[in-house]
Amino acid sequence: MNHDFGWAIWRLKEGSRVTRVGWNGKNMWLALHMPSAGELMTLPYIYMSTVTQDTVPWLASQTDMLAEDWRCVDETT
Repeated sequence: MNHDFGWAIWRLKEGSRVTRVGWNGKNMWLALHMPSAGELMTLPYIYMSTVTQDTVPWLASQTDMLAEDWRCVDETT
């Protein structure tokens, strides 16, 4: 089942990994990192696992924010 961006943010806050059906690369997903005391990064941030399984900080595009094809990673298999 597909969902909107608000749902995806809610799921990230719950600890799930999310993905979009419309992304071109396979196995790409997002997760939310909540830093603990002593980490260099002190605020939460969303990161992406890329096609090559690298992890990078992620910012939403307008297309991502308006998309209605968001899913949890475990729903895509």
